[in-house]
Amino acid sequence: MKRIIVSIFATLIVLSLMAGCTKKEEPKPAEQVRYEVRLGVLKGPTGIGASYLLERNANDESLNKYAVTVDEQPANMVAMIASGELDIAAVPTNVASTLYNKMNGGVKIIALNTAGVLYILEKGDTIHSVEDLKGKTINMTGQGANPEYVFNYILEKNGLKPNEDLFIQFLDSAAITASAASGGIEVCLLPVPAVTTILVKNQEYRKALDLTEEWNKVGNGSVLTMGCVVVRTEFYDNNKEAVEQFLKEYEESINYVKNNPAEAGEFCAKYEIVPAAAIAAKAIPDANLIFVSGKDIRGAIEGYYKVLFEADPKSIGGKMPGDDFYPGE
Repeated sequence: MKRIIVSIFATLIVLSLMAGCTKKEEPKPAEQVRYEVRLGVLKGPTGIGASYLLERNANDESLNKYAVTVDEQPANMVAMIASGELDIAAVPTNVASTLYNKMNGGVKIIALNTAGVLYILEKGDTIHSVEDLKGKTINMTGQGANPEYVFNYILEKNGLKPNEDLFIQFLDSAAITASAASGGIEVCLLPVPAVTTILVKNQEYRKALDLTEEWNKVGNGSVLTMGCVVVRTEFYDNNKEAVEQFLKEYEESINYVKNNPAEAGEFCAKYEIVPAAAIAAKAIPDANLIFVSGKDIRGAIEGYYKVLFEADPKSIGGKMPGDDFYPGE
């Protein structure tokens, strides 16, 4: 009996060893490919959402490896996209459509990143509606860009004509900010974070009007969308995985910035998106950061483009973008 029991145990041990030897190893997951992407980021509100991504990229923690260009002028981004020096860039929404028309479909819009960020500031307490702007001089930035077209549309819908019922003086953002900080102007129209800078430096000013609210009162149901991300069509067609990885970590970046304004403010200053970390941190809650991608883009922005086109076809490059401007169409 003992011999039988020993024989059975010996057989079980041999079978166990054989099973261990023949067991197949589990396949290892495919290694993440880190694509090289040339990324353009605008200073100001359009670039704020990318600040955490830029930090991760600098620390070699991003999914893709980005060669980053940070610039203040949308025209420079346009030139670099058109010449092929950039693959992906964050630009104003009207610039995206203009690029599409200029390049004959050579770019696509792949994300919306910034909703309305325009405010009218007043030193005093006389402006409580658009009608109250009558007879005022408005110092503003954005001639030939979203701010001008948005403001003109709101004025028109409220029965006011620029340079007849009120006066507009275009200056660059830095000049307006410096003048307002010393109390040199009465009324100005600026985007965040310039608005934040003035409110911090001179407490005589207040937010008189939020143009997003005014847009919603008179608009056509569209979303006032100031910033977006475009990609060269050639790059999009040949590097789908790189684009998908960018969108994944760009959404994560926007969410991180919204939820961690103090730390994100440091990143904004570090990468010169906003001059000072404290200003950036205060500006982020008013920057209306959003992330819209894929088939949701068209429904969110096409009505806005129609408003701009009806106001001035040149504002979006002469004609409405075609189906191939939108991903998944």
